[in-house]
Amino acid sequence: MREARTGIPEAILAEGKDPLAVAEIFERYARAGDQLIATRVTEPVLAALRPQLEGLQHYKVARIVSTLPPKIDEDRATVCVISAGALDRPVAEEVAVTSRLLGNPTREIFDVGVAGLNRLVVELGTIEKSGILVVVAGMDGALPSVIGGMASQPVIAVPTSVGYGTSFKGVAALLTMLNACSPGTGVMNIDNGFGAAVLATKINQFGQRVSAGARE
Repeated sequence: MREARTGIPEAILAEGKDPLAVAEIFERYARAGDQLIATRVTEPVLAALRPQLEGLQHYKVARIVSTLPPKIDEDRATVCVISAGALDRPVAEEVAVTSRLLGNPTREIFDVGVAGLNRLVVELGTIEKSGILVVVAGMDGALPSVIGGMASQPVIAVPTSVGYGTSFKGVAALLTMLNACSPGTGVMNIDNGFGAAVLATKINQFGQRVSAGARE
């Protein structure tokens, strides 16, 4: 089992897979009572899952389906998912939903991009109370660098494919984040909200192991 090896439950990228094969996998995991997370669930996959969808968890905006609901570990640090614009929301929701399904207390702060920094300033108090920051942005991808220059927490940056022309489907945002002036920001691949949530979870899990070791 993947969870025993890595601390992260089984997950599949549904996009591009045979819908009936995905449905069969879900049926097997649901019957066993085990957690299975599918990301980038397409309409054909959703149609194949429909007969069993009532017993599953479906998150439409995030395009995620899971066999089990979240079980939040309140002893973990809060993961704060921050997104720049409305078009970044699907990727931000993928981060937030996955984070909760992996057991993290999670909060969202959406639509606080650099074009409206006044909205970000209002949320600084909430951001400061969080343990891990995941910042999602497309277009110029500048938001993670701004937040990284103000925050002491780990910052995980997720570039999105939002934009046009020289945004090159997220490459411009990715390069901005990789060349950020504020040091110490980890950068995920374009649109990889799931990977960002997994990294945040592993940071949390490691912190818990360190704390448990210190108490022994």
